[in-house]
Amino acid sequence: MPFHVVSKKSGKTYYLHAREQTLRNGHKVTLYYFSTQPREGAIDELPKGYVVSESDRTGLPILKKNR
Repeated sequence: MPFHVVSKKSGKTYYLHAREQTLRNGHKVTLYYFSTQPREGAIDELPKGYVVSESDRTGLPILKKNR
């Protein structure tokens, strides 16, 4: 089952996705994003070193590095 978060503000469920992106200089980075539907690229667990927070204004989940 894909990793998901329920928004405290709206009550909607958001699923975490990841995809590889190649930058202009040739470096590859992993992009993480949330979607309301589980699609291709949905991941099963939260990446190490990251935490999920929620925007106070919009209620959308945000993935941040744990510092």
